[in-house]
Parts: sequence; C-alpha cells; structure tokens
Amino acid sequence: MPLDKPYLDIPGTTIFDAEQSHKGYWLNQFCVSLMKADNRARFKAGERAYLDEWPMSEEQKQAVLARDLNRCIALGGNIYFLARIGATDGKTFQQMAGSMTGMSEEEYRAMMLAGGRSVEGNRRLGEGGDAQPQNQPQGRAGRDKDT
Repeated sequence: MPLDKPYLDIPGTTIFDAEQSHKGYWLNQFCVSLMKADNRARFKAGERAYLDEWPMSEEQKQAVLARDLNRCIALGGNIYFLARIGATDGKTFQQMAGSMTGMSEEEYRAMMLAGGRSVEGNRRLGEGGDAQPQNQPQGRAGRDKDT
C-alpha cells in the first residue's frame, strides 16, 4: 500500500523521502566520492569514464554531465550531496542555487535578501505563482532547452 504524500502538491519542491533516497542511492554515493581529492581529479580527467564506474541510471549520468541539478534532484539526488559536484567545478552553493532557478547569482542573491519567493500563488499546484512548474526551469525541462 503506497503512502499518502500530500506534499507532492507543493510547487517547485521535491521532498527527499525514502522513495527518493532509494532512487538516488548510487547518484548520491557518487557525489560523496567527490569528497576525496583523488576522486575529484579522476572525475575531472574523464567524467564519463568515472561515472561509468557507478551503477547509476543513464538518465542520472546524463543529468550529472549536463550539470542539470534540477534533473538530478528529480532522479533522487539530495542537494547536500549534489553540492559536491558544484564544489568540484569551483562553484559556490549560491551559484548552484541560482542556476537551478534560472537566475544569475546576483538575481538569486537579491531575491533571497528580499525575503525569497512569495507564498502567494505558490501554496498548491495550479495557483499561478512564480514558483509554479510552468514558471521554472525544471518545469520547462526539454521544452525550450536551447533558450
């Protein structure tokens, strides 16, 4: 019997629950491996070859190679583990978060300093607020990838 998950109706939010944890186990283990300098060097020297050492899905590997962190999260990645990919690339967490929202680092910083996104229109799917999937990069995934 599946669990009731009322939180699936929160726009722009993926809850890292047991199902997500199971789905992303090897993706997150790969990310943990990047804590070691030798592994970071091996990854940077041959990203695909290093990823192929992990029993991740092809979709997860492609998301890592594209640095599509929203897709990584949808595929079970935990943002705290995924941050190690950004660190390996020399990115700050703020830069990573900005890229996940489709904003520049400066735009993201300004939004957060102003209090973040409004909850108005963003409590449930379909309300029309700025965090609704159709207004987010993750909601447009694949639809306008080149724009």
